[in-house]
Amino acid sequence: MDALIMAGGLAQRLGRIEKSCIDLNGQPLISYIIGALTGAKGIDRIFVSVTEATPKTKDLIEKTYENISVIVAKEGNYVQDMIMSIIDAKITGPVMVVMCDIPLVESDIIDEVIEKYDACEEPALSVYVPIAICKKIGIRPDTVFHKNTKLIVPTGINILDASDIYNEQPDYNFIVDDPRLAMNVNTAEDLEKCRKMVEIGTFLPEDETI
Repeated sequence: MDALIMAGGLAQRLGRIEKSCIDLNGQPLISYIIGALTGAKGIDRIFVSVTEATPKTKDLIEKTYENISVIVAKEGNYVQDMIMSIIDAKITGPVMVVMCDIPLVESDIIDEVIEKYDACEEPALSVYVPIAICKKIGIRPDTVFHKNTKLIVPTGINILDASDIYNEQPDYNFIVDDPRLAMNVNTAEDLEKCRKMVEIGTFLPEDETI
């Protein structure tokens, strides 16, 4: 399966800087998700979608990752940029679309998501965490859905059928009780929380378990 990292936006609440290039313990945010995808057994090619607003990200990828292709999207809308990037990359079949700001995601999670997708009948899959996970690590998600009597939060990982990318696709809701999926970086508080989690190597407050 191919993967597309969406990295065309700015961190509005962090001073309109390129989110992908924000430093987290000596590495840019995007390097964490690249590492997770590179180490996953189920990922083949990796593409990064950038825009005119993220030239540093483009330079970073081209100078650092020779096996990763950069797609420059020009539509100005997240969904349109995603669609055109998939088309420009000539991706066919399933494609994993990943946000660049979920640095705690690791290869085992990527492979778990792919295994679930392979086992389900739907052409698409969306990954969520229960809102309880967000509360445990002390974050307030921007988006919450109420599905099947549960409050769930999108994680920024989805799988779509590239051959039918222009159409809305029925998706399987994969709910994962893993705090690593709940942490995305939108604010200075999120970034500081991520730094501490990476430094101490744990993703829950002391004495907390899921």
